[in-house]
Amino acid sequence: MRNTILEILRAGRDQYISGEEIADKLGVSRTAVWKHIKEMRAQGYDIESHARSGYRLRETPDALLAGEIRHGLKTKIIGQEIICHEEIDSTNNEAKRLARQGAKEGTVVVAESQTGGKGRLERQFFSPQGKGIWFSVILRPRFLPQDAPKCTLMAAVAVARAMMEFGLQPGIKWPNDLLYDNKKLVGILTEMSAEMDGINYIVIGTGINVNIEPSDFPEDIREVATSLSIMKGEALPRVSFFQSVLQALDDLYVRVQCEGFAPVLEEWRKYNITLGQEVKVIGVRDGEVYTGKAVDIDEDGALLVDTSKGRQRVLAGDVSIRPQRGKW
Repeated sequence: MRNTILEILRAGRDQYISGEEIADKLGVSRTAVWKHIKEMRAQGYDIESHARSGYRLRETPDALLAGEIRHGLKTKIIGQEIICHEEIDSTNNEAKRLARQGAKEGTVVVAESQTGGKGRLERQFFSPQGKGIWFSVILRPRFLPQDAPKCTLMAAVAVARAMMEFGLQPGIKWPNDLLYDNKKLVGILTEMSAEMDGINYIVIGTGINVNIEPSDFPEDIREVATSLSIMKGEALPRVSFFQSVLQALDDLYVRVQCEGFAPVLEEWRKYNITLGQEVKVIGVRDGEVYTGKAVDIDEDGALLVDTSKGRQRVLAGDVSIRPQRGKW
């Protein structure tokens, strides 16, 4: 009901709308309307009231609320259902729980903070209150399970597109980390439930450091993490940026369902900062360490590295870009 009240106030375009008119439209009492207005104010909405004129929406908060995120969103699949949390252990854990219960494709779980967010290789992901965008998306694609890892590249491209819209030059390090000044801006973790011949669901979890100040980062990650606001030199509107990410992800996913991942991989190459660089690879399964030149990604999204022993195909591993000078 609050979302409906919000839309009525938005439609008023800065004009007062009486509580009686709102109540009649919703089929509730004026007291019920007042209670919802009170709750909306507690969420950060600046709603002015006048005894004779009614209510007027003056300003909306830059908070990750379903009504704000949906307003103006024109996606076909992703974001038709948005579930918001003030705090949660992990949006991926919640999305997987909902997916197992039958949540529809495109459902988004987003939180103002996470207490147990994780990225690739089980690394902790710093998710402070109100300073980033921590969210997960449920997909139920028609493609085969072996194509699922490419969803991480798809998500990275979606964030890169949003960054471009906000005047920020993205740089993707294989497979899906977005960096600035060799520090991490974005982390992406894709998890899947599947059978031999089909996918039950895919959950893509994404953490975006939006308005985190240098002093906000814990000391142990201060030298390796950064944020979009540091990159831009000013704070970004989180809701607008999130809408851009969801729109880009929706556009890419719809296209993938029709054309496959080739267009995504080509766009990934456009934003990447790994290809053509000397890299160090640590294998996930065997711990093997080797160096070489990253030359391309193949149709599966695997990184191709030319080493002294020949070309290596990296499907999973920790890849670091060798500095131009000095040692690793």
